[in-house]
Amino acid sequence: MAAARAVIFGCSGLGVTPDEKKFFRDADPLGFILFARNIADPAQVRALVAALRECLGRADAPVLIDQEGGRVQRLAAPHWRAAPPAARFGALHARDAVKGLEAVRLNHRLIADDLAALGITVDCAPVLDVPVEGAHDVIGDRAFARDPQAVAALGRAAMEGLLAGGVIPVVKHIPGHGRAFADSHKELPKVDASIAELEANDFVPFAALKDAPWAMTAHVLYAGLDPARPATQSPAVVERTIRQRIGFRGVLVSDDLGMSALQGDFGTRAAACLAAGCDVVLHCSGDLAEMKVVVGGVGPLNNAAQDRLARAEALRRKSLAPFDAAEGRARLGALMA
Repeated sequence: MAAARAVIFGCSGLGVTPDEKKFFRDADPLGFILFARNIADPAQVRALVAALRECLGRADAPVLIDQEGGRVQRLAAPHWRAAPPAARFGALHARDAVKGLEAVRLNHRLIADDLAALGITVDCAPVLDVPVEGAHDVIGDRAFARDPQAVAALGRAAMEGLLAGGVIPVVKHIPGHGRAFADSHKELPKVDASIAELEANDFVPFAALKDAPWAMTAHVLYAGLDPARPATQSPAVVERTIRQRIGFRGVLVSDDLGMSALQGDFGTRAAACLAAGCDVVLHCSGDLAEMKVVVGGVGPLNNAAQDRLARAEALRRKSLAPFDAAEGRARLGALMA
């Protein structure tokens, strides 16, 4: 891991092409992320995960996926369970807090089982964003609730479920995307809320889960924190808000470099994220030409990032607990009925 480059890449299809194999071997990224274009069936995914790790010669290279449930789940029917969106658990929690927490923990334990069986070790979930009235639907039902305390409690249960299945959770999108009135995939959202408003609402779930092993940044500009740069590329937001005010000490990964909220070529985007204090940058498209440009802006993992990654991996290994998946599915079905 010490020599690995501070980037996570996607790949183009269901297997690793010869050109990708050579590029990944030479670039030595920290790990990889999978999308729907990379998914056919369980045997194919297991083979792809193994082939990607073989490119690096590291059997423990992190392999990520977005498996939230609802709209965002890359592993889909008929081969995998369709998990409910986060808002369903928030609604149950509002009626019965105990059942809501049990359901979300079980759901994420079942997700972890699916991922672990494929060799996938990191899930980009749960979403801890707290939507406000009128916000863009890019978050929508991906969020548990509009009450930050409920989001914190449900997020904690989701994190516990994933870890118990041997999968590292990535809380997102720190320090909060729920107030954005634009989709950061398409443009840079600007949030004008005061620091006091953000602290009383948006930051609450992230502060409650500041011990999370990984977190993903928000490509959002917070005028009260840094009027010039999105959070992902702002030293002020990363150091003073995420690291100090919120207190997050885990691995900080950027959201996708390919999103239109960021400007400049891919090397410039990557370098700005790392200079701001992100530990690792994320490039998702699987476009080889883009990845070659990203590499120009990314060096090896620094010592702090290596320490955080090692702590996260140690937590993943020690949290694994026995589980009867059939019983879990039955109980979850009864809770959600």
